[in-house]
Amino acid sequence: MAQKPDEKAGNGNEVTNGDGTAPQQTLNILAQYVKDLSFESPGAPLSLRPRDKAPGISINVNVNANPIAENDFDVVLTLSAKAGEGKEVLFNAELVYGGVFRLVGFPQEHLLPLLFIECPRLLFPFARQIIAEATRNGGFPPLMIDPIDFAQMFQQRMAEEQAKAKVS
Repeated sequence: MAQKPDEKAGNGNEVTNGDGTAPQQTLNILAQYVKDLSFESPGAPLSLRPRDKAPGISINVNVNANPIAENDFDVVLTLSAKAGEGKEVLFNAELVYGGVFRLVGFPQEHLLPLLFIECPRLLFPFARQIIAEATRNGGFPPLMIDPIDFAQMFQQRMAEEQAKAKVS
């Protein structure tokens, strides 16, 4: 049978409902939680004294995802921030913040970008607020972490994994 010009030829990998129609794609957040929260100010109260210049702050971000059911995934965003001057540590904050996401109707090739870009993008504002509150409650100005480009992080991670695969 000839294909009509407006029909697209499939490669046999399309996800469809039983009637041949594409399923509705949905991304739902089922739960959000603090898995681990740590705030240390080893030099307090001396570390709380006024300073002439802002301390150096280093921030590390990591994202992991694991399946927990057929369409459910646990996505964990880890934020760690360390402020100090020289060898003096003013504060060290670490948050492991997770979310359980349900992804339905997405092609397999879209799952990794969704899990490592879109899901952490949804979690980030909540995690950022928790870090800001922890630093404020520790006696410091709230640490407002700049927005994170999770797409760039994902692309860099994929490039690193491809480089490792070539070496092996």
